[in-house]
Amino acid sequence: MSFSGEIKRELSYQIPAARHCRLAEISAILSFCSHVREERGGSGSVRMHTENLAVARKYFTLMKKTFNIDMNVSVRQNRNPQGARTFEISSCTDMSAVGHVLIQNPCCRRAYIRGAFLAAGSVSDPEKGYHFEIVCPGGSQAEQLCGMLESFGVGAKVTLRKNSHILYVKEGSQIADILNVMEAHVGLMKFENIRILKEMRNSVNRQVNCETANLNKTVSAAVKQIEDIQYIQKTIGFEKLPENLAETARLRLEQPGMSLKELGQLLTPPVGKSGVNHRLRKLSFIAEELRDHKEERIL
Repeated sequence: MSFSGEIKRELSYQIPAARHCRLAEISAILSFCSHVREERGGSGSVRMHTENLAVARKYFTLMKKTFNIDMNVSVRQNRNPQGARTFEISSCTDMSAVGHVLIQNPCCRRAYIRGAFLAAGSVSDPEKGYHFEIVCPGGSQAEQLCGMLESFGVGAKVTLRKNSHILYVKEGSQIADILNVMEAHVGLMKFENIRILKEMRNSVNRQVNCETANLNKTVSAAVKQIEDIQYIQKTIGFEKLPENLAETARLRLEQPGMSLKELGQLLTPPVGKSGVNHRLRKLSFIAEELRDHKEERIL
């Protein structure tokens, strides 16, 4: 089962105790995956369609507990044997009370957001990336849902995709907040555990990459220093160098893998890291001058 499916399954077992919250969740489900059909005799029926068994079960339970009405449940298998099943739940009753529910209380807004996600939402596997979205039937529903999420401190955005309004969130912390708002606590714990592990891995990788880059830089610098010192030794010899530079040059050739701090401690008298670095830079400068045939300017 996908991560999104796990969240929906968890939410499908949550039945609000308060009737007004059940009405809010029913209202969301009907707004996002249902249509009204006129029957013979002028009566009307509300039909809810979904491919998710958890959503169908949740809607059926909410309707039964809230209105205690008879409903027809039908299951249709797609032509492809491997295809998904479609669940349809229809009720021949006046649902105008649901259509005019006012989502004012925080508990009702939570229920409405939960219902909207169950009906038309999805969330990606956090191992692969962070993406939460709800496909809205129109711009007004998308803006209304954005306002509800904003009341909980979640900044969602809306975009158009194939003539549909898509409400989406791509930041991991914000998705965690939405799971908390919907009261998907088990899913939230799994999401946060994965997010923490990913951040730790990313942090370790950044540190390793940084240390590797520094090590490569240090090794490259040491190789260049040794090449310069060997060139000086081959062209003019260490005898023509000032004593402090000659001592540093000999020590670097003897200890090619030693750090600047360690090199400085072996000099007489000991020299700090910056002092050793200054001497090595001076040696490199001399080598470059020699390569340019400017020995007379050095000596």
